[in-house]
Amino acid sequence: MSEWTKHDLLDLQDVSRDEIELILQTAKSFKEVSARDVKKVPALRGKTVVMLFFENSTRTRSSFELAAKRLSADTINIAAGSSSVSKGESVLDTARNIEAMNVDAIIVRHSAGGVPQMLSRHLKASIINAGDGCRSHPTQALLDMFTIKEKLGRIEGLKVAIVGDIRHSRVARSNIKGLTTMGAEVTVCGPATLVPREVVSLGAKINYDIYDVIKKSDVIMPLRIQMERQEQKFLPSLREYAIRFGIDKTKLKEAKKNVIIMHPGPTNRGLELSAEVADGEYSVILDQVTNGVAVRMAILYLLLGTKEKPTEDG
Repeated sequence: MSEWTKHDLLDLQDVSRDEIELILQTAKSFKEVSARDVKKVPALRGKTVVMLFFENSTRTRSSFELAAKRLSADTINIAAGSSSVSKGESVLDTARNIEAMNVDAIIVRHSAGGVPQMLSRHLKASIINAGDGCRSHPTQALLDMFTIKEKLGRIEGLKVAIVGDIRHSRVARSNIKGLTTMGAEVTVCGPATLVPREVVSLGAKINYDIYDVIKKSDVIMPLRIQMERQEQKFLPSLREYAIRFGIDKTKLKEAKKNVIIMHPGPTNRGLELSAEVADGEYSVILDQVTNGVAVRMAILYLLLGTKEKPTEDG
């Protein structure tokens, strides 16, 4: 297994199979910390981690904050509405001012793709992508892979189905890259209007037959229908989507006995999946949330232990 040498985590396109394995193995050791009575280790004592979120978030933000605190790092939360960006300051200038306070890592979420990469080119602090537009969400894919491996014992050779709004999903893109790197076969399924052909170049297969997809899959991951990202109407109606592609007990009758159902959240019950499936025996949705803290602990630990990087600014 290789050593960790990266200073940032921007996209799983840049992460090798050995590096993913290292993150997952490190996360496994940190998951035990969260089960203790005292949920803290001194690994990052003296480090400062900033959450710079330009989009709303509950799970990702709180997961990163808990991860940093359980490693004994100090944390600062900055939301777009309370930042100087709301007064006209650029994202880069805001980040530079934050870095000038000698912080060690900046976790950034932004509605525009490429913002974490831009900040990485100009800042010495470690940059972690917590979601950029429809482009990438590497930590979500990593916690998904951790959960799959924990529940099924492996990733290589598994058949994973990602169902729903692929067009607008950064989670789908990161999972396709990460899972195929780890040797899984990924198939995407959904209305043709929400399944862009470009996913084939990322390594995924396309199958519009939800029943066939369910029957063949070891992992089924429905995605949230992202109405806020859709500039035009891609669906005749939400009711029709739920009937055709929503995951419910009826559709799962032909599923494998050990299939697992995942969802990156937030979940629209009755649309992407029924309540009985979300709370049922196949669901590992809450395990994903639990594992997110351990995976993000691993990422922070690995990143903040690397050497400084050069920037375009010298």
